[in-house]
Amino acid sequence: MKTITSALALGLIASPALAAKGPFFSLANTDFIVLIAFILFIGVLVYFKVPGMLSKMLDDRSSGIQSELDEARALRDEAQTLLASYERKHKEVQDQADRIVAQAKADAEAAADQARSDLERSIERRIASAEDQIASAQAGAIKEVRDQAIVVAVAAAREVIAEQMTAADANKLVDDAISQVDAKLH
Repeated sequence: MKTITSALALGLIASPALAAKGPFFSLANTDFIVLIAFILFIGVLVYFKVPGMLSKMLDDRSSGIQSELDEARALRDEAQTLLASYERKHKEVQDQADRIVAQAKADAEAAADQARSDLERSIERRIASAEDQIASAQAGAIKEVRDQAIVVAVAAAREVIAEQMTAADANKLVDDAISQVDAKLH
């Protein structure tokens, strides 16, 4: 080990002016020193099991990436499931909203039709009531005219009878009326 460290120290001390002088297998040849240093470096790496550690680190990193990819796939699948669920719910809500709007339109049309028919019946009742009031007023006017005509006729008849009737005729009429009443009551 001491020789390795001294060789490394000599390799570091070597100057570029001494580069590649002399035979290849000599400590004066920089190519040979670099080759020995490289072999020693590889030996140290193998001795401390650095390739195994690197391999283990790469495997761990690979398995970590794989687990992250699996988790990402699972999250993506879950997100797609949720998206499909929300889209389905959105479609259902939209369909329900369309049905509610259609039902509201139908209800509004039915209410408008009902209001029209109620208005028509109300107008018909008012027209009938007005016609009844007119007929009643007409009947009242006719009755009033008849009553007035009767009063006028009775007054005229009284005057005519009073002028043409004598006391004997009046007594005879009274006696006839009493006899008729007596005959009708018994």
